[in-house]
Parts: sequence; C-alpha cells; structure tokens
Amino acid sequence: MTARRIGAAIAATAALTLGLAACGGSNDAGSTGTAGKKMKIGIKFDQPGLGLKQGDKYTGMDVDVARYVAKKLGTDEKDISWVQAPSAQRETLLETGQVDMVVGTYSITDKRKEKVAFAGPYFIAGQDLLVRADDTSITGVDSLAGKKLCSVKGSTSAQQVKDKVPTVNLQEFATYSECVSGLVSKAVDALTTDDTILAGYAAQDQYKGKLKVVGKPFSKERYGIGLKKGDKDMCTKATDAIKSMISDGSWKKAVDDNLGAANYKPGEGNPPTPDACA
Repeated sequence: MTARRIGAAIAATAALTLGLAACGGSNDAGSTGTAGKKMKIGIKFDQPGLGLKQGDKYTGMDVDVARYVAKKLGTDEKDISWVQAPSAQRETLLETGQVDMVVGTYSITDKRKEKVAFAGPYFIAGQDLLVRADDTSITGVDSLAGKKLCSVKGSTSAQQVKDKVPTVNLQEFATYSECVSGLVSKAVDALTTDDTILAGYAAQDQYKGKLKVVGKPFSKERYGIGLKKGDKDMCTKATDAIKSMISDGSWKKAVDDNLGAANYKPGEGNPPTPDACA
C-alpha cells in the first residue's frame, strides 16, 4: 500500500471514530445511563412544607423525597422537570406519561392501585381539621354537622368526612390554598386534609395566630410515590431509595427542615416500612 493510501485510510478511520463518539456522547430523556438522565416529577405547587413553588424555587418534604429518590435512580436535580400535579389529575398524569412519578401527598389506596403503582409508604400522616384560631365550636370530626367543610376535588379526605358526617355541608375546591383563603374569609368553617398539609399552612407567616390544627386525627394516610402501573422495576428501585433515605438520616432531616417550624411531630408508624412491590 502506498503512503498516500495509508494516509487516507488513517483519516477515514479517525473521521468514523469521531462520528461515532458524537452520536453516543450524550443521553436523551429515555436513557438508562446515569449522566444526564431526564425525569419528570409531579408535585404539589401550593402546599407549604410539602410541595411549594415560589418563582423557580421548589421546597417541601415531598420535594426533598423526590430529589433524593431521583438521585438514587440516576437523575441529578438539574435534570428534573417539576410538573404541577393537582389531586384530581395525578392518575391521568401517570397513565398518559406526562410524568414519571408523582410525589405529592399521594395516599396509597386500593382504588388508586387499580390505575397506578406505588412505592412506599415514605410517610404516614393523619387526617385532621384546620379551623380559625378563635373558633371553639369545632373540636373534632363529630362537631362538623351542619358546618361548611372545605376539601379538594379528587382527594380521599372529602369522602371520608362525608361518610362519617353525612350532614356536613361539603365544599370542594380545586386547591387547598383556595380552601385556606375561604377559611380566613369565613366562607367555610373548616378545612380537612392530612395534618402535615394543615400544619404547613398554619405555620405560614400570613396565617400565624389566625389558624389552628384541631389535633384529633381520625385516619391514617400512607404517602406513596405514584408510578406507572406495571413498572415493577421502577417500583423496586424507588422503594430501595426510600429505605436508604430513612436509614441514612435524610428522611428525618427532610421532616425536621420542612415541618419543624409548625411544631409538627410525625405520628405513629413513622418512619414507615415500605411495602413490597407487587
């Protein structure tokens, strides 16, 4: 082979190598590698202490759980796309692939398991009532007869109270923030949902001294990470991540950092033992 032909062969080989490197040099949204793996995570945008969006900043216990689990699954925070996940839309977001997971005070129930999978629980909350600080007439769920009670469409909270107190005047709003505004303006008499959510609102600067949590929980809400139904591999990895978060102290730090200001103490069953993935 002549020197000219040898030189041409070397140049062609170098060009091919560079071309292959360019094609394989980055991961796209569907990549299984750890570098640059994208993930869309559904959270609440309006729940102080749990999932709150302020400008381009996202805070809360659920957000911290989501960040930790995503990291364990190979996704850095910069590669997370946060998606608002209102209660009534969570199943749809997962079923249609608009999100990869939902971490948004998502109670594990048999009915929801028909449509989505869950990893967890990662926290156990209890349903309670939020009322105005000067209201002494509401002392628990049994004193709600004839009262205007607010909850959110698509949540388990509303139906549970309706079952316990058929004569309650139930008002269902789109978000808990709307319920809190209604409570302060006296459009409703109480708000019901998980005590974690209520504590977050009561601790906000604009509501300090105006609102109080009754402090008589009447249910157990097992928060899980919502996933697409049938994805056992994803469920197993997320479950392992939750176990790791609990064992290395990150779970306790997330709870203290986000709910400690409201003097909230995790109730019975915390930290929980996640269920096995079916």
